[in-house]
Amino acid sequence: MSPRSASVNEELRRRSRERLLQATLELVGERGYDATTLGDIADRAGSARGLVSYYFPGKRQLLQSAVHRLMHRSLEEALESEPRTRDGDERLARAIDAILRLARDQPVLMRTHMAGILQAEGFVQCPEQQRLAMLLRDTVLCHGALDVDRDYPMLRAVLMGAVFAMLVPGVPMSLRALRAELFTRYELAWERGFPPGDGDDASPGGNPVHARPADFSRYFERLRPAGGTGDPSGSQSK
Repeated sequence: MSPRSASVNEELRRRSRERLLQATLELVGERGYDATTLGDIADRAGSARGLVSYYFPGKRQLLQSAVHRLMHRSLEEALESEPRTRDGDERLARAIDAILRLARDQPVLMRTHMAGILQAEGFVQCPEQQRLAMLLRDTVLCHGALDVDRDYPMLRAVLMGAVFAMLVPGVPMSLRALRAELFTRYELAWERGFPPGDGDDASPGGNPVHARPADFSRYFERLRPAGGTGDPSGSQSK
């Protein structure tokens, strides 16, 4: 049996990493951080347990990379939704709405992520975080920033502060109130982005873990068969 080519090995590594990131979001969202082990994640991903430590130093770093993927893809989805635009006000409004809605819809993941940033390991500078940063920097530039190296960190800081305010146990602020504050700060009209409807203003709370698992599959690439070209689902035509 001939050895696998470098391209096939690279594809296998990509697939394994994708499955681990998706499994992490699913399990932590369902069970919470402490109740999820690296073994659980490997089992859900269908991967050998040793592969987790091959790709990630530990559970905290794995979760940060997974949530950064969720944030990156959610932001990208919002910015590129129809009608597509390069209007600076509209793109900034969409970015703010995307992050606030993530905090509302995925409180367990976002709360755990925020807590992890304050741990000794600190902020993980992973490829997923870098993609997220590039999208936010581009949004700031579109909005007309004169000094992106000043304005991008400020946008990141105010978004993190808003997420924190939504997730404080016992005294969470509503999405609508925080959106109004941010839109006033950046002089955005309320109808920009994705204005909240009547059922969109609830603050995260209640059961600390979702009753039903969320479907994160759209935030991950469809896995191509390791052999190369063919049906991305891996099925063979009869």
